[in-house]
Amino acid sequence: MNPADFHAPEAGRVIRARGGYHAFIPAPLPPKLVYDEDLVRALSRADARLSELSGLGRHLPNPHLLIAPYVRREAVLSSKIEGTTTSLAELLLEEVAEGASRQSPDDVREVRNYVTALEYGVPRLRTLPLSLRLVRELHARLMRGVRGEHATPGEFRRSQNWIGVPRSTPEAAVYVPPPPDHLMEVLGAWERFLHDRDEMPDLVQCALMHEQFEAIHPFLDGNGRVGRLLITLFLIQRGRLSQPLLYLSAYIERHRSEYYDRLQAVRTDGDWKGWLHFFLAGIEEIAREAMGHAGKLMDLRERWRVRLVDAPKAAQLIDALFVNPYISVARAQRVLKVSNPTARQTVARLEKLGMLSEITGREWGRLYLARPILKVIENVGARRVRDGKGED
Repeated sequence: MNPADFHAPEAGRVIRARGGYHAFIPAPLPPKLVYDEDLVRALSRADARLSELSGLGRHLPNPHLLIAPYVRREAVLSSKIEGTTTSLAELLLEEVAEGASRQSPDDVREVRNYVTALEYGVPRLRTLPLSLRLVRELHARLMRGVRGEHATPGEFRRSQNWIGVPRSTPEAAVYVPPPPDHLMEVLGAWERFLHDRDEMPDLVQCALMHEQFEAIHPFLDGNGRVGRLLITLFLIQRGRLSQPLLYLSAYIERHRSEYYDRLQAVRTDGDWKGWLHFFLAGIEEIAREAMGHAGKLMDLRERWRVRLVDAPKAAQLIDALFVNPYISVARAQRVLKVSNPTARQTVARLEKLGMLSEITGREWGRLYLARPILKVIENVGARRVRDGKGED
């Protein structure tokens, strides 16, 4: 890392570590911010969109029908940023018929772990606020049994990491976060900032919290995924989201190079304004998309339920398909708590109505897919990942 690239003492300082390389120590938050007209407008737009989405979450008839696919799409996109290739369809298929995916088992397991960490974190907020302890708990679930498990799941690093091209050294790295002997000091300051309330707008504090977590890079692996998890958990804890319906990985994936450039510009130039504009634009864009996405899913559910008004069991199965559009007769039997013949008849009725399609072509172990549902839940945030730098 070249210390000459870092010339903003208000953002932090460069030190020479014990190994002779240079590393960056971020300054405690918050920085001095100037709320000019452009920033106030960006904050107002993001705030309004987020409030609309949170209001929608309070009035959904069954929030789980939206939360489950949102969580899984976020898991796929956040993991894809770090190089995992599992698609949303493959993850959903794997949940219904384990081993059916053609993807690497390691890739599927990494995405599954992200789902596990998300689904753990939201209810955990009821008993434990966002803190270093919760961060470790999330990391332990994220990294359990996957590539990178050597990176001590649930433990802050005791050795140096850095960000750069593969097989680079700290000397040649783009960025070297705080050395291990400085780690707990900067993490303690980060946690104290996390607990500050009423000092600044929640969205600004969330943006600052995320940027500095990435600057500290407290784990040997998984930092990017944990950092993205923290955005949603922060907004839920502050009451800005009624349901976990907003995830920024789709926005970050679309603008991956700019995302990393904005993070680095804070460290090198103290460009908090550029980072805040980028982050707030992401909140506004993803909240707007989430509203539209929720509307499409709820409209589709209502149309299908109207067609099944005389078939309560089939209507009940429809809701299960919005959680996961892949289904087998065995899964239908479990969901409906009925006999195998009754489950088979219910599936057959949905197939006859064109709501399900058989996808295996087999006489045994058949699997069915609700293609219209999968099309909707894949539609948002499914753009192709572009090449870019990684910060995990």
